[in-house]
Amino acid sequence: MVLIMKKTLTILGITAGLVLGAVGMAEAQKSKVRYADQQMELMNYQHALDIYQEAYAKKPNYETARKTAVAQDKVRDYGQAYTWWKTVAGYEEVTNEDYIQLLRTGILSDNFEEAKGLIEAKGLTADSLGISPGSIPQSARKLKVEGIEGLNSSESDFSMIEDAQGNKYFVSDRGGSYSKKMPGIRIDGRNKFFSPESSGQTDRGYFTVYKQDKAGNITQVVSNVPNSLSFSDPSYAAKDNLLFYSVTRSITKVKKNRNITVQPEIYYSKVSPDGKLEGFTAFPYNDSIGYAVMHPFVDEQTKRLYFSSDMPGGMGGYDLYYSEYTDSMTFSAPVNLGPEVNTSGNETHPFRKDNKFYFSSTGHKGLGGMDIFEASYSPTAIGKVSNMGVPVNSLADDFAYREDKDRTVYLSSNRRGGMGLDDIYMAKEMYKQFLARVLDCNGAVITSSYLATFRDKTQGIMVPTGRNGKGELTAQLEPESDFGITITKPGYFPLTDESITTKGFAGDTVKREYVLMPIPYQLPVHVDIVYYDLDKFVIRKDAMPALDKLAEMMKKYSFLDLLVASHTDSRASDEYNITLSNNRAKAVTEYLGTKGIDANRVRLEWFGESQLINDCGNGKPCAEENHQLNRRSELVLEAFPDPTKQYEIPQELKDMNFCEPEEIFEKLQDEINDIPTIYFDFDKSMLRSVHKKELERTAIMLKRMPNLMLYIEGHTDQRGDDTYNQKLSERRAKSVMDYLIQRGVETNRLEHQWFGETKPVHNCNEVTCTPAMHQLNRRTELRVGKSSYGYTGRQKKVDT
Repeated sequence: MVLIMKKTLTILGITAGLVLGAVGMAEAQKSKVRYADQQMELMNYQHALDIYQEAYAKKPNYETARKTAVAQDKVRDYGQAYTWWKTVAGYEEVTNEDYIQLLRTGILSDNFEEAKGLIEAKGLTADSLGISPGSIPQSARKLKVEGIEGLNSSESDFSMIEDAQGNKYFVSDRGGSYSKKMPGIRIDGRNKFFSPESSGQTDRGYFTVYKQDKAGNITQVVSNVPNSLSFSDPSYAAKDNLLFYSVTRSITKVKKNRNITVQPEIYYSKVSPDGKLEGFTAFPYNDSIGYAVMHPFVDEQTKRLYFSSDMPGGMGGYDLYYSEYTDSMTFSAPVNLGPEVNTSGNETHPFRKDNKFYFSSTGHKGLGGMDIFEASYSPTAIGKVSNMGVPVNSLADDFAYREDKDRTVYLSSNRRGGMGLDDIYMAKEMYKQFLARVLDCNGAVITSSYLATFRDKTQGIMVPTGRNGKGELTAQLEPESDFGITITKPGYFPLTDESITTKGFAGDTVKREYVLMPIPYQLPVHVDIVYYDLDKFVIRKDAMPALDKLAEMMKKYSFLDLLVASHTDSRASDEYNITLSNNRAKAVTEYLGTKGIDANRVRLEWFGESQLINDCGNGKPCAEENHQLNRRSELVLEAFPDPTKQYEIPQELKDMNFCEPEEIFEKLQDEINDIPTIYFDFDKSMLRSVHKKELERTAIMLKRMPNLMLYIEGHTDQRGDDTYNQKLSERRAKSVMDYLIQRGVETNRLEHQWFGETKPVHNCNEVTCTPAMHQLNRRTELRVGKSSYGYTGRQKKVDT
């Protein structure tokens, strides 16, 4: 037996007596072998097998032995088939194809090692012939195939579908045995037809469609097509509530030719609310006498009816076709699916889901009698056919593949271990699905340029990953395992998730959402300045505390390095000043070396007199304090200083949101505490010299950190009236703002506000204030932030 619906219903005469008379005449007129060949064509395999064996017993030869082996294959007696293929292998005429059949039936009958030894004695190998247990392709999906409990019977059951209400329709010949005198010919589980009078296996009823409701109750669906013998291949169209199906009718009116072959046809009917069929309409391209039209699959999304047929113009055997239909069920002329799908063998049981097309075939390379194949689908082409492998396919016949919305697979097979000749199997996904959206800081899905390393920690293996149509990361996960994933992308911090598990996970898909955060290379987190004496590069004592603080921070945080940018005043020549600024930068490196900081962590720049901070250029008269401001080394503590390095997120910053890198600055400010507060003399708004140095640091910080805003708040002490103090605090805030603008800070990054005497550090209206306490009230406070005014930023603490 094979898995397809071939030429179906052969009526050998009008009555059983006429059939027997025709057989008698045939036996009288033809040799036993020729007669058996006819029976094979009529698919009466058991009867043909009996005749072949009688003929071989009288006259053994290669040809009859081979035909007997083929007939044994057809009736699925694989043990006897193997015995006969061994007989075939003993003849000189044996071919490689015969050896392949010997190996195949050896696998099916647990005689593979013996078969392998037989062909190795002939100088061949199983691998060279492409047949061995290891050569069976494996399914890309990890499925567990099990017979459906409560549905299969001891008879033949196959081709299951589901309607919109969850009712299951399938085909079966259950219902008891019939007398040998029953008229006509019956179908087997693969839509083959046999004469009850010539086969001891076929004394059961014709196939028909059954319905199993959601409660598990099974009832027969009655075909209302007149004279239906076989009723099979249901396909449900939910939108129009139509059931398409194949029927083979009994044709009793024969004018001249007594021997006609009645072919299966496609019909469709409306399905009533109680599941009964209402009316019937024939597919317009049926030809019950000329050719078979069967295995309908209605594809509502594309408005195509796919089917199998041996109509003229095909590629041999049964080919797959489609016919497009309209809302009024007008069908276009059939279109052959072409040579990538159809072969000289038989292609049957079409099915489409999404961008995949499924069918069964004896013509494409497989190991069983009929295998299920998968092809890529588009509205204009179906191709790239591949065998679906084990466990979808077996060493027997596998057909009628269907897949529902949750990817549960249904298929039919006569594989070993079933309940009947054919059984319906459900293949559940053993893998859990993994779906992750990898996002950038703006929430957009990153679709490329990153590497995902997925580990099954329980199995100790790597897990392949892929991308779906949305660019999301996908993988298939073993059940009851723990996993870890690492995602890397140049310029981004690697992301690791060790919390993924399928242990006890009841769902189908493990979902995650990850944000890849860019590494903020050379991010300034602290700025300071050290000053030098005229024509000197020795580190002064007043510079040592700043450098000691930097050394302490660098030892504490390995992700921090120091940029030293050194300068001179305008006195002396340009060439001399370049050398002097270089020596000043080196002096910082040497000092930090005494504190245990490797020179490799200090990046040096020197500019001579090219970047003066004031108008003290060549020949211009300038106060010494202004020249002093130019004799400096700007010290910029940078996080993640090497742009070529792929940094890990530091342990100290594990909870940091690197999509907002200024948060690193804010975090470290709690330790560094270097945002200055500017103090003023009584009734003055002029900046003191000492505060100019502090504002120099602030200006450098703002220029190197372009996303920071500075908020300037002016205050006074409580002497003088409120109106005067409001104006004075405004002037103090503005003097700070103006200085920073002169130093190149953009105006739109500076916001100032003034409070007069309303926010004193010491309330001198309640206590008697000392001059020092009044001084602390005469101030302009600076705060940094990232948003509009009112942001609660960091403020220097004042010891009161």
